[in-house]
Amino acid sequence: MVPQEKSQELNEIKEKNFMTGEESLSNSQTHRTETRNHKVQMRVHTGESPFTCEHCGKSFSRKDSLKIHLKIHTGEKPYSCKLCGKSFSQNAQLKVHTVVHTGEKPFTCPQCGKSFTQKQTLTDHMRVHTGEKPYACKTCGQSFSQNKHLKTHVRIHTGEKPFICSQCGKSFRQISEFNVHMRNHTGEKPYSCQLCGKRFKQKVSLNIHTRVHTGEKPFVCDQCGKGFKCKAHLNNHMRIHSGENCFICHQCERSFTDRNHLENHVKVHIGEKPYIVGKSFTIKRDLLIHTRLHSGEQPYKCHQCEKSFTERNHLETHVKVHIGEKPFLCPHCGKGFTYRANLEYHIRIHSGEKPYTCTQCERSFAVKGSLTLHMKVHTGEKPFTCEHCGKSFTNNGNLKIHMRVHTGEKPYKCVQCDMTFPYHISLKNHLQTHSGKNTSFS
Repeated sequence: MVPQEKSQELNEIKEKNFMTGEESLSNSQTHRTETRNHKVQMRVHTGESPFTCEHCGKSFSRKDSLKIHLKIHTGEKPYSCKLCGKSFSQNAQLKVHTVVHTGEKPFTCPQCGKSFTQKQTLTDHMRVHTGEKPYACKTCGQSFSQNKHLKTHVRIHTGEKPFICSQCGKSFRQISEFNVHMRNHTGEKPYSCQLCGKRFKQKVSLNIHTRVHTGEKPFVCDQCGKGFKCKAHLNNHMRIHSGENCFICHQCERSFTDRNHLENHVKVHIGEKPYIVGKSFTIKRDLLIHTRLHSGEQPYKCHQCEKSFTERNHLETHVKVHIGEKPFLCPHCGKGFTYRANLEYHIRIHSGEKPYTCTQCERSFAVKGSLTLHMKVHTGEKPFTCEHCGKSFTNNGNLKIHMRVHTGEKPYKCVQCDMTFPYHISLKNHLQTHSGKNTSFS
């Protein structure tokens, strides 16, 4: 085609577009798009956010950002994973999630070798090594390594809590707090202990729980050396040294280092025992422990002797038997004890204190358990019966000793001649034969 003919054809096309409006429409759309993009870009600099959420008042610079945000309030999650059915409010979130199933982590940290599913996550991680915190709060100046952490922090100043529970109306600053809260309504406990099967709503609760089995206490008091499984317990403990008692009962002015202890104490005054299974309890935890008497559940197991316990603190105390730890020392004679209660009983040997008195014969005892056993002398109660001969006893310990008559068990061995005896008193009498004394302990 010659240049003149080509030029004429182009003129005809332009004339046709002009007559139909096609060129004008195309140019107009392009111009509007460019103008709109320019306005959005300018809002980054001006801080203008003209699109406001009618539910929580949060503002956005883009209309589509507002649309995505609204799904938080409506609960709409239109994008579902075909493999596990989990739903998401954004398609981008679904794409990130699918990597969970493939296991693909293409972005690797050159310094520590840790891998990530997203490039942005790697970028954020790199600041752990560089120490960079480019996102600063304009109100208090605190800096953060990630923008999302800054956004969450800012809500402390603004009081904004955009994540609202549709069931109870409670609101939250962070989506993670909201998700954990929702498990109170659903009953979901996705984190399971591999040792005892106990389940938890939060991963951090599982991590703390596993220390019951491992015995790990990473939070150590710098004043007395006592260790704790979680930082909150250490913080409460530190008030013992500082003398700080933040929580005070307004009825008796007794003070407590922990809010929960105060709340439980107040129930003593009002007589509240809201947890009932026949027997009533002030504290829910006491009810849970009590129900194990009926169910026989003993979830806390010692890994050295396989002995099980209904309460965690009973296991922790029991472990000291194996390691030989006796942290409670008598100030009078220096004797050590595994349990604080045993030390308190022992001290009464020195003080002569016998605070438990029988109401029928006025005989006194240093230990409450001794009084309980003594009362059976008056009542004639003998609830522990031998299954072999039917003989009954006032306490289980005496029954166990009696059982050696039937089993032939002789657990007490003489270290000098290897002779064995069923009772400790028998061994003591026997030892006199080696010492040349004839004193009887009977």
